[in-house]
Amino acid sequence: MKNYKAIGKIGEGTFSEVMKIQNLRDGNHYACKQMKQRFESIEQVNNLREIQALRRLNPHPNILTLHQVVFDRKSGSLALICELMDMNIYELIRGRRHPLSEKKVRHYMYQLCKSLDHMHRNGIFHRDVKPENILVKRDVLKLGDFGSCRSVYSKQPYTEYISTRWYRAPECLLTDGFYGFKMDLWSAGCVLYEMASLQPLFPGANELDQISRIHDVMGTPTEKTLTKFKQDQGYLY
Repeated sequence: MKNYKAIGKIGEGTFSEVMKIQNLRDGNHYACKQMKQRFESIEQVNNLREIQALRRLNPHPNILTLHQVVFDRKSGSLALICELMDMNIYELIRGRRHPLSEKKVRHYMYQLCKSLDHMHRNGIFHRDVKPENILVKRDVLKLGDFGSCRSVYSKQPYTEYISTRWYRAPECLLTDGFYGFKMDLWSAGCVLYEMASLQPLFPGANELDQISRIHDVMGTPTEKTLTKFKQDQGYLY
């Protein structure tokens, strides 16, 4: 990281923190995702699903661009140098008195759907589509944070806990890891509602409350859907 200067902290999560940095050679600004985990080898780094996904999906106008992977063998530290965006969707709508215009919502959703289509066609699903992971710069939208992504061809069941509760699809709530790439579309629909109304669609306090809120809006599933859930070994309720 000797070629970069830290400007300020953008945010922090469980597994990483994101800094705004400046390249000392060309003066350009980037976002640096510094992993908290320590790594033993470049092979371990290259096997990270997030890095594999970004390399496979770049370049695309609606996928966050990965510029450089910086791995220090001595310390085991790892940083992903990505393009710097202005803000995420949560920051864009937080505190607004009036919703975004219908034209802007359509424009953003079109770009989000393009990013999901590109990702799914390349055999990857995100598993954590939410306003905080959708970045904007002027009128351009890009999907970021692929730390939870999986291959659409990987074997079920997946890990039970994925995504923020408010954006989880019913199959994530009602089964023990039996879900697929369509969960990203459910999450995108929740984001659409939130951009248009400035309110989350299903702000459940816990998983049972989440299911109840979905039922209140969507109604009772068809008998065919319920039968399919019950046939899965991972059915929870």
